[in-house]
Amino acid sequence: MAILNLQTPNPIPAIITTTTTKHFPLNSNPTPSRRNFFLSIAIALIPQAPLLHSSAQVSPSKPLLSAIENTKSWFQFFGDGFAIRVPPDFQDIMEPEDFNAGLSLYGDKVKPKTFAARFASPDGYEVLSVVTRPTNQLKITFLEAQDITDLGSLKDTAKIFVPGGATLYAARSIKIKEDDGFRTYYFYEFGRDEQHIALVAGVNSGKAIIAGATAPESKWDSDGVRLRSAAVSLKLL
Repeated sequence: MAILNLQTPNPIPAIITTTTTKHFPLNSNPTPSRRNFFLSIAIALIPQAPLLHSSAQVSPSKPLLSAIENTKSWFQFFGDGFAIRVPPDFQDIMEPEDFNAGLSLYGDKVKPKTFAARFASPDGYEVLSVVTRPTNQLKITFLEAQDITDLGSLKDTAKIFVPGGATLYAARSIKIKEDDGFRTYYFYEFGRDEQHIALVAGVNSGKAIIAGATAPESKWDSDGVRLRSAAVSLKLL
């Protein structure tokens, strides 16, 4: 257990308790419900992502959660149960059907929203997305999940959020001090199909909220810090 002091006025509190797990295998045969869930996450966060395959690989040579930019001056977007900082010049790219989703007329089946928020760089290569899903789609529990730890450990939950075939660069458990105690977020950074992804997930009142920042591997060296910072700025309300 280590204490990471960001030493910035970031919207995330300065003292964060983190747990590092780098070398763990991901289950190559997840249950159908979990497979369907993280397949939908992969498709939502990575445009035109192909079907999942094999288990994730672990690469110890990539940078960990060591560089976080101060995002206080960035625009803060408030969604349903969350807030997130948006990198400068990123544009809202939510589709009209996303705004209309979640409404039921005359008994029609409600269509779930694909995204709760979605922003992209001017060239469209870098994307920041937020998706929400009921936690009972991730793991069947008798009690309503109130924290992501209710879904399992950092290692176990990676089987849900990190798609098969990915190369896992970093995994962190981030504990944030809030008014009524601590809330835990899980951070994963991985690469898949020439895309680099920083993903942060949290849980509140039976709902999982997942923020993912993606870019081609070729752009991550120059823009990875701000994309990682955007993902880590996720805050559950």
